[in-house]
Amino acid sequence: MNHATAHHTGNRSRSQRPKAETASPTAIGLRRMDAEDKGCGRTAKGQAQECSERNASDAFLKYTFLPKLEEAKSTGFPTGQAEMESDFYLSLSLLAEHFRIDPIDSRSYGYPYNIAVAIAYMENRLKSCVPYWDSLRLVRDGRKTYLETVERYSVDTKLYYIPLAPLLLMLADHKRKRNAQLLVSVCSYLYHVADIPYYTHSGSYLSWMYEMMGEWVAEDDCNKERERDFQEILKADWVGTRMEQKLYSTSNLHYFEKRLDAFRAQDDFDLSCRAVARNALALYREYPEAHIFRNAPTHEERGQDYDECDSIPMPWYISFIADTEGWLYETIKDSINNEFNEYGDMDSPIIRKRFDGTEVTGQSLDFENRLFRLLEDLCTLLNDYKTIR
Repeated sequence: MNHATAHHTGNRSRSQRPKAETASPTAIGLRRMDAEDKGCGRTAKGQAQECSERNASDAFLKYTFLPKLEEAKSTGFPTGQAEMESDFYLSLSLLAEHFRIDPIDSRSYGYPYNIAVAIAYMENRLKSCVPYWDSLRLVRDGRKTYLETVERYSVDTKLYYIPLAPLLLMLADHKRKRNAQLLVSVCSYLYHVADIPYYTHSGSYLSWMYEMMGEWVAEDDCNKERERDFQEILKADWVGTRMEQKLYSTSNLHYFEKRLDAFRAQDDFDLSCRAVARNALALYREYPEAHIFRNAPTHEERGQDYDECDSIPMPWYISFIADTEGWLYETIKDSINNEFNEYGDMDSPIIRKRFDGTEVTGQSLDFENRLFRLLEDLCTLLNDYKTIR
């Protein structure tokens, strides 16, 4: 199993999220075209030269077919057509300007098809030019109508758990001392700036899992390996305490660049260490205050608190951890997989942009993309060390 650890969540069925009692903006339903119209290509070769006389049916081929409105919602467009169309085209112009896309002139189609055509065209353009594109919605909020875009970074089904035991071993390895110091700077950045949860901190998801493991061992009188299991739990706690003392020092950030400049690669493992450190330092320079949860779904977007929602919160699958091998980790991993199987989805970084006349930022998911790749590379590197030392 690779680390970041892929966990298979089985055939999860999404349960319906309870609706909020308070009123919320309404997304107006349009049935999207099943596929982009590719046209009907012809070549002269293989076509009969004879043709029938022209008649009125030929005009059928010249028609442009419009996106189909949902039958159940075709009457769901709000009253106040002129006001809605005015709001819509204003929002469309703001969206087109933001993403630098020329919108189609759809006014000649007549209401409501003019709106459906404009949305279908814009959505196809956005899919092709916006990274991490998710959806485009037409929203009615009170008497105001506007367009809202959603960009989402997909994390698939992985556990981004960074093992600290290999790094502690590396610090005691004379041959890999410089590697260890460099990776301590990387982990210190993740700890202080990127805000990766720490498994010994009270309130963290993994802290609760470790506590639960301790209770299970204490209550299992029939466990012949009880003493061994207790020792592994105590070791995990000791590793967490010892490594946090090192990561907590901000001197690791101060000397980050100097450590990287002085590092000389001698083998493939050194090259991998240097690449991970360079990527981490580049993120730190470009996004000095950005953390991994900056675009996590809010409570309003999730609709419920962590314990009541059908989606796995981001802090549950991202964390430092003691180790990713041994009885303790395998037991924790199985428990996590069993719990995650009860959920219908996984939270992931998301950006919503409302084109209603308010300021729209140029924020993107570039930071999240690079940070998650960094976490994967770091996890792989630390687990590889256990095989080469």
